[in-house]
Amino acid sequence: MIEGLKSLEYRGYDSAGLALQEDGKITLKKVVGRVKGLDEKRSQKEWILGIAHTRWATHGKPSIPNAHPHHDCQKNIYLAHNGIIENYLDLKKELEKKGHKFYSQTDTEVLAHLIEENYKNKKSLENAVAQSLQKVKGTYGIAVISKSEPGKIVAAKMSSPLLIGLGQNEFFIASDAAAVLKYTNKVVYLNDGEMAIINGNQIYFQTIGEKSIKKSSQTLEWSLDQSKKGGFAHFMLKEIFEEPEALRNTFRGRLMPKSGEVILGIEAEMGARLKNINRIIFCGCGTAYLAGLYGKYIAEDFLGIEAKVELASEFRYQNPVVGPNDLFVVVSQSGETADTLAALRLAKERGALTLGIVNVVGSTISRETDGGIFNHIGPEIGVASTKALLSQMGVVNLLVLMIAKYHQIKLLKRKTLAQTLAKIPEQIEKILKQSKEIKKIAQKYKNYKNFLYIGRVFNLPTALEGALKLKEISYIHAEGYGAGEMKHGPIAMIDENFPTLAIVPQGETYEKMISNIQEIKARNGKIIAIATEGDKLIGKIADDVFYVPKTIESLTTLLNIIPLQLLAYYVGTSKGYDVDKPRNLAKSVTVE
Repeated sequence: MIEGLKSLEYRGYDSAGLALQEDGKITLKKVVGRVKGLDEKRSQKEWILGIAHTRWATHGKPSIPNAHPHHDCQKNIYLAHNGIIENYLDLKKELEKKGHKFYSQTDTEVLAHLIEENYKNKKSLENAVAQSLQKVKGTYGIAVISKSEPGKIVAAKMSSPLLIGLGQNEFFIASDAAAVLKYTNKVVYLNDGEMAIINGNQIYFQTIGEKSIKKSSQTLEWSLDQSKKGGFAHFMLKEIFEEPEALRNTFRGRLMPKSGEVILGIEAEMGARLKNINRIIFCGCGTAYLAGLYGKYIAEDFLGIEAKVELASEFRYQNPVVGPNDLFVVVSQSGETADTLAALRLAKERGALTLGIVNVVGSTISRETDGGIFNHIGPEIGVASTKALLSQMGVVNLLVLMIAKYHQIKLLKRKTLAQTLAKIPEQIEKILKQSKEIKKIAQKYKNYKNFLYIGRVFNLPTALEGALKLKEISYIHAEGYGAGEMKHGPIAMIDENFPTLAIVPQGETYEKMISNIQEIKARNGKIIAIATEGDKLIGKIADDVFYVPKTIESLTTLLNIIPLQLLAYYVGTSKGYDVDKPRNLAKSVTVE
C-alpha cells in the first residue's frame, strides 16, 4: 500500500495514512506531509488487508485529524475517500442530532458516520454503504472496511476514478493504474454508481441501488518501467526528453505522410455525422484548455469552419449554445477531470457529437464520449504537463486532417501538413540537444520576480502555456498575453526588472512581433526570444535568443513549447523546488 501511495503522490501529498486489519482489529497510522513519513512507520508484521490514502486538501488544512482514513464514533468503520461530498454540512447536522461526534474538519468523515448509522439496521457492510451513498450528493471514490467483517473491503465510485486490480489470489483498489502495475496489468474499471465487494478471495459487483452486475476486466498496455524516472533527476525532465518518441507514438499507424491521409478509429463510428459538422468546440482545463485554444486556431485556419474553445470549469454555468451540428472535443490527460466531464455530459444532453482526447484507456471520459483518440504516450507522472500537451496538439492536427476530407480541402494542402507534421519529432530532438543553452538562460533570469510572455495567433497558446509552466513549478509571477494587447495594459508594467519572453517565429506575424519587441526595448525591458533558425535580425534586438528549426507557421507551436518547458524546469530546479510535485497542485483534478 505504501508503494502504491508513492506512485499516487502526483495526485496529492499533504498528508497520508493507512488502516490495517487483522483478527478483528484495525490499526490506524497517519502523517502530515509526504508518504515517506508513513513509510518510516512501516510495520514488518503481515496484515490481511488495509486501505491507504494520500491527500490533497479540499476541506480542512493538512493535519493528523484531517488525514485519511477516517473512522466512525465506535472506531469500527474506516474509510478512504477521493472527491467532495457537497451536502456534507446538512448530513453532519443530522448526524450530530443523533449523537455522532466529529473529530476532523473534512467532508469525508461524514461518510464514515453515515455508514455507521445505517450499519445498525443493515445485514452487511455493503448494504450500509449502498444505503448511505443514496443520500450523498457529490463525487467519491471510496474504500471501506469494518472490524465487524474481517477480510472484506467495499469500494464505490461516483465521478471520481476507481479501478480494481486483479492479482493472483489478491485484489487492489486504486484511483490510478500506476498504483497496481507492479502487481498486475489486469483491471476492472468501475462506472459511476457501481460498487465492488471484495470478501476474502471473492469479488462481486453491484450498483448503489444493490442490483447485482457483471464486469469484465481489461489488460493495461503500460509497463512498470514506464512509470520510473529512467536516470533523469525528475519525471518532468524525463517526460520532456520523451516528447519526440511520445509524438511518434501518437502518430504511429495514424499519420500517412505520403498520401496525406489520417487513419483514426473514430471515422467508422462518427464519419456520417462528421460530414454535417459546421462548428468545432474544444473544451478543457489548464494546459488541456490551451491545447484546445491551439485547436481552435488550426481548425479555423485549415478547415475554414467556425471553432471555439471553452473553459470546462465555466462551461456548465453559462447556458452555453451547443447542439447537434457541433463537434464537442474534450481534452484531458487523465480522462477524469471533473469539470471537463461535467461539460461533456451537458454537451451530450444538448445533442452534440462528442469526442475525447485522453491518455488513459478506460477512463471515464473515454467511456462516455461518442468517440475518442488516445494519446498513447504512456503515463505522465510530473504534475506539470509536458509530453501530454505536445501529444494533444499532435492529435488536434490529426483530427483536423481527418475532418478535412469531409470539407473538400485539397489533397495537396493535406499532404503538405501531414508531411511537415511527420518531421516534428526529429526537429524536437534537435532542440533537446541544445538544452544546456536553455539552462544557462534559466540561471541568468532565475531571480527575477515577474515575467511577461507574448505571442500571436498559433503562438498565443504557447505564450500562455509558457507562463503557466513558470508559475506552476518555480512560483514566479508570469503573465501570458497576445502581443497585440501590449498597448492595452501590460506595457505599463515593463521596466528593467520585468523581462519579456517573446515567441517570434518567422511567418505572417513576424514584423508585428518585432514591433512589439522594439516597444519593450524602448522601455528598458529585457527580451528573451524564441526564434527561427537563420533569423539574423532577432539576435540584434533581443538580449538572449533560443533558435528552433523552421516549419510551417501552424506547427511552430509544437517546437516553441519545448524550450519554454525546459526554461521553467531549469528555473524551478535552480531554486531548489520539487518540480514533479509543485505545491498546492495535483496531477488529476477529480473534484471541482
